[in-house]
Amino acid sequence: MNTTLKKIVFLATALALIAVIGYAAADMEDVGMCIRNCAQCKKMLGAYFEGPLCADACVKFKGKMIPDCENIDSVAPFLNKLE
Repeated sequence: MNTTLKKIVFLATALALIAVIGYAAADMEDVGMCIRNCAQCKKMLGAYFEGPLCADACVKFKGKMIPDCENIDSVAPFLNKLE
C-alpha cells in the first residue's frame, strides 16, 4: 500500500470513529435529560409515579421518549393507582 492510500484509510477511520463517539454522546445527553425529568415527575407526583420504571424506559428507548410532568399522555405509562 502506498503512503497516500494509507493516509486516506487512516483519515476515513478517524472520521468514522469521531462520528460514532459523537452519536453515542448525543444519546447519553438525551438519556440524562430523560432521567432528570423522571426524577422531577417523581417529586411532583410522589407515590403515584413509578420513577424506576420511567428511568428504565429512558435507557431502553435511549432518551427518545422524554416525560413531561404536566402532560398526562407522556407520564401515563408510569402512573399507578394507590389503593
